[in-house]
Amino acid sequence: MNIPIQTVRAETFSMRYFTFGQGDRPLVILPGLSVKSVMDSAAAVSRRYRVFSEAFTVYVFDRRESLPPVYTIRDMARDTAEAIRCLGLTDVCLFGASQGGMIALEMAVSYPERISKLALGSSAARVGRPQLSVLETWMDLAKAGDAVPLYDAFGARLFPQRLYESFRGAFLASAADVTAEDLARFLVLSEGSRDFDLTDRLSGIRCPVLALGSWDDAVLGAAATLEYAGALGTKKDFSLYMYRGYGHAAYDTAPDYPERLFRFFR
Repeated sequence: MNIPIQTVRAETFSMRYFTFGQGDRPLVILPGLSVKSVMDSAAAVSRRYRVFSEAFTVYVFDRRESLPPVYTIRDMARDTAEAIRCLGLTDVCLFGASQGGMIALEMAVSYPERISKLALGSSAARVGRPQLSVLETWMDLAKAGDAVPLYDAFGARLFPQRLYESFRGAFLASAADVTAEDLARFLVLSEGSRDFDLTDRLSGIRCPVLALGSWDDAVLGAAATLEYAGALGTKKDFSLYMYRGYGHAAYDTAPDYPERLFRFFR
């Protein structure tokens, strides 16, 4: 399936995105941190979340092009919200995975009028010392300029060991296409998670929320999901589900993940 990559142009930035589906309702997906852009995986994403194709039109956004030297989660949320506005999208269903979930949380707090429902996958409301240590390991490898060790460290954290070993060779081979620009961009986006802390603003979320976490999350840890779930647990329209055996990237590995999201958003 050939999915065209499009660009939305705001006053001060441009942002790439792709769409699939033909439904009346808009679903926005914000992917997690990656070395190569998710735009390179448009066909795979559309296949993974094809359950949405009839009822929704799905918009998958990249981060902005031409990153500034410092680009925080709040900045990412501001730009993504503006991109959504420029496309004329309102009352959106919003799903953010990992760092994308942090952006989605910030959007739900800062732009509540634009979001009807919010789902978070393997994410966090703050980046503490345990989460930062993982990011710093990746950043050190990116600074060294060799994508293969970075990809290996990345894959080993994202996926369960047995699953990762089954495709590790192909995964590392894909590192051959990584450029110096990709690594520089990865560093800016990684650094953007430093000092992120939304815990004292979670009460500003008005919409229904679904949290999907993983007991064996080796990137942010199960505790990160449980922490913000505890803060949101008093909301009558909040629900939590924890996976086991699918790792941090349960959004890519758990067979029932798309259907579970669909049931929440429909």
